[in-house]
Amino acid sequence: MARVITMFNNKGGVSKTTTSFNLGWMLAERGHKVVLVDADPQCNLTGMVLDLAGESALEEFYEQNPGRNIRSALEPAFQSRPRIVEPVDCVEVAGVQGLYLLPGHIGLAEDETSLGIAQQLSETIQALKNLPGSFRYLFDRTAEKYDADFVIVDLSPGLGAVNQNLVATADFVVIPASPDVFSVMAMESLARVFPRWKKWAQSASELEALRNADYPFPEPTLKFLGTIVQRYRLRSGEATQGFQEFFTSIDEAVENTLAPALSDAGILLEESEYESAGIGSNYRLASISDFNSLITTSQTVRKPVFALTQQDTGQAGVVWAATASAIETFRQVFTELAVRVESLTA
Repeated sequence: MARVITMFNNKGGVSKTTTSFNLGWMLAERGHKVVLVDADPQCNLTGMVLDLAGESALEEFYEQNPGRNIRSALEPAFQSRPRIVEPVDCVEVAGVQGLYLLPGHIGLAEDETSLGIAQQLSETIQALKNLPGSFRYLFDRTAEKYDADFVIVDLSPGLGAVNQNLVATADFVVIPASPDVFSVMAMESLARVFPRWKKWAQSASELEALRNADYPFPEPTLKFLGTIVQRYRLRSGEATQGFQEFFTSIDEAVENTLAPALSDAGILLEESEYESAGIGSNYRLASISDFNSLITTSQTVRKPVFALTQQDTGQAGVVWAATASAIETFRQVFTELAVRVESLTA
């Protein structure tokens, strides 16, 4: 069965979407089959894969591809349709074999209230019992259709019902962060949130109504893979002093607050597993510096930064030589990240 990994931080602007896309592509390059799920109503991951340059491009995609998005696929559960949730006909990501997109939908946010009510009252209102387990059911069935090894779920910021459900029913969670005071505060917040979500999921999985639903709510198995700190500037190959101070603050928040809380809640892997993957007590999976001008090219050609070619950049001579060196550095970083994810989720 595919391993479901959520990318989550209740702080926005930490490159969750870019990391999901780049990690998924690298895992596919390494021979895995990967389904990327866009569970953010902003649909940025969908925009990374599809050409949505036109003003109404997303609406046109929905019209021309009925049922081919996360919200429409869940309609049998959320609208009580007399049919079962079916796996999605995913979009094949151009440029690499084995990478697929389950597109997002801007209307997913409209289902937040329904899911929240269901997660509180599904034991007493039978019509709501199928909602809490429907997301994981959809992901598992779609992964089976493509014989996927990984499902990577890109989430919006925020602590609403959808994110609670998707994190709590996932196998693993990664916390992307940026070196700033808000990410430090987010670690302290998530130290309270994740154990609460895990406890809720355990209680939900024990309710008879949810166990016997058409889409049974799963026993929670959530484990923390680590953090990814990114979007910082380099000087002489190292993070500048201002950023380095926040690196230290994030590490301290993870070591002293987040990790102990996750350990108490049973959300950490064995220490030996982190050690085998080359991860220390700060639980950092990767440090990824700012992509600078490469991000614009990456978004234009819809490729990860490490897959860019000289033709993609339109550069030559010494300018291309410097860019090629940066691209190779990012390839090494994402290769190491993928290897660690493979190791920790094996």
